[in-house]
Amino acid sequence: MNDIRRSILWVVFGLCMVLIWDKWQIHNGKQPTFFPSATPPAATAPAAANGGQAAAPAAVPAASGAEAAPAGGVSAVATRHSVRTDVLDLTFNSEGGSLIGAQLLKHAQSTGQSKTHTDAPFTLLTQDGQHVYVAQSGLIGGSFPTHKTPMALVGNPSALADGQDELKVRFESADQGGVKLAKTYTLRRGSYVIDVKHEVINTGSQPVAPQLYVQLVRDGSKLDSDTPFYSTFTGPAIYTEAQKYQKVEFEQIANNKASFEKSTDNGYVAMVQHYFASAWLLGDGVQRDNFVRKVDNNLYSVGTIARLPEIAPGQAQALDARLFVGPQAEKMLEKVAPGLVLVKDYGWLTILAKPLYWLLEKIHGFVQNWGWAIVLLVVLIKAAFYWLNASAYRSMAKMKAINPRIMEMRERLKSNPQQMQMEMMRIYKEEKVNPLGGCFPILIQIPVFIALYWVLLSSVEMRNAPWAAWIHDLSSPDPYYILPLVMAITTMIQTALNPLPPDPLQAKMMWLMPLMFSVMFFFFPSGLVLYWITNNILTIAQQAHINHRMGVPLKFNMPKFK
Repeated sequence: MNDIRRSILWVVFGLCMVLIWDKWQIHNGKQPTFFPSATPPAATAPAAANGGQAAAPAAVPAASGAEAAPAGGVSAVATRHSVRTDVLDLTFNSEGGSLIGAQLLKHAQSTGQSKTHTDAPFTLLTQDGQHVYVAQSGLIGGSFPTHKTPMALVGNPSALADGQDELKVRFESADQGGVKLAKTYTLRRGSYVIDVKHEVINTGSQPVAPQLYVQLVRDGSKLDSDTPFYSTFTGPAIYTEAQKYQKVEFEQIANNKASFEKSTDNGYVAMVQHYFASAWLLGDGVQRDNFVRKVDNNLYSVGTIARLPEIAPGQAQALDARLFVGPQAEKMLEKVAPGLVLVKDYGWLTILAKPLYWLLEKIHGFVQNWGWAIVLLVVLIKAAFYWLNASAYRSMAKMKAINPRIMEMRERLKSNPQQMQMEMMRIYKEEKVNPLGGCFPILIQIPVFIALYWVLLSSVEMRNAPWAAWIHDLSSPDPYYILPLVMAITTMIQTALNPLPPDPLQAKMMWLMPLMFSVMFFFFPSGLVLYWITNNILTIAQQAHINHRMGVPLKFNMPKFK
């Protein structure tokens, strides 16, 4: 009770340590110790279109990381076909006409390199023996063509020609179960959205009512960019207008504990990772049943099953879908489909993060440099909170001015804690000092700066974006650790300007905590460290200015370490 403000900071510090430990546990594939995830109800199979027994997700043929022959069919050697646009380099497989490779030509595979460095394009979809991430579709409800059925490529499309804005890639299956399936992929210049038309042709003598499934299959391996100090979500996500954005952990799928909206007529299914995503989108009004499942060891799928009307002999039924494969660029995602922008996950502070990103983008449009845009955004935020900060720093300055009296009184009355507490309250009242006056104004600003943290961590624009000198990538750690060192120094200066707690142990901890915190920033992206340095420098300048105006000497307070 002798220093309420420090007690609150101790509680905040303890909570931070708890959260960091839980993140460490999650990073190592273990359950969080202090805040375990609630166990959601197990997913149930979607209801069938005719009101009978469900066409369960298990009915979708299992995906395979290898190019296997289709079950029940004649063994065939799968062939690959590459098609290139100005933004995508795609690889299709004749087995099922599936999309098994996608390179994003505007994004480099590696990070932290200078502009003069040439690198391979970023690979999102792949089937290379080490990783599996593919987009598939097919039919269920009978012995119909699936993503394992051999399909023939029509023509030989290879790339968008000069002046050509559209390219079609068509695969057709042979008759299987009295049904033929044709897939037509339409690629457009400058677009990460692929139109996929599925044509189901009844070649038999009886009516058929197949169901069309689309799915994304991915291994559950973590990204190489994940660190013990910060992590982003990797895994399936399902969006519906009713339940909004629902993330599903791989572990929940493996334990049959995934919870999401199954039956709907809108939304999308997606596979999300840091900076990039893929998603299957059907048209609104198309009744579908969403599913997730574990396909194989460390292999998972998310998809949806669409209900087709009965097809008479000799007739055909088409269903249009769209497949998004690309970066989490916010403006682009907003134009593709409602709710798709949520794959760029800001967490519970989205309401603050979105306007901050909007402002950051506007500043970038003016300065044309994301690093300087970060600096100017922090300046604007500090300016907006200037008077709130001034109130906090004035309170700190008063505390610093009376700190010698407090220290002398504590030493004099150390054998009588009760009288010492009463005397301390008397001094605070006499000097009109509120021990919490420096806390509340700062606590109010914390959500804003946490939201800005997530904006910088989630924005693909930071990836391989240079700032100045040796900083070639704001999404990668400083290769020479210069920014983290500057951040540590400015943090120590800021700490030294604050009044020391009367308790010697608390005074030592007040200095050790920033040092421990600074160590984490050696592994953080440069953009985040730059934001923190800018905030520290502005804080030091404002605090020194207020101390000077109040006649408090600019003196650095340091505890005695023995």
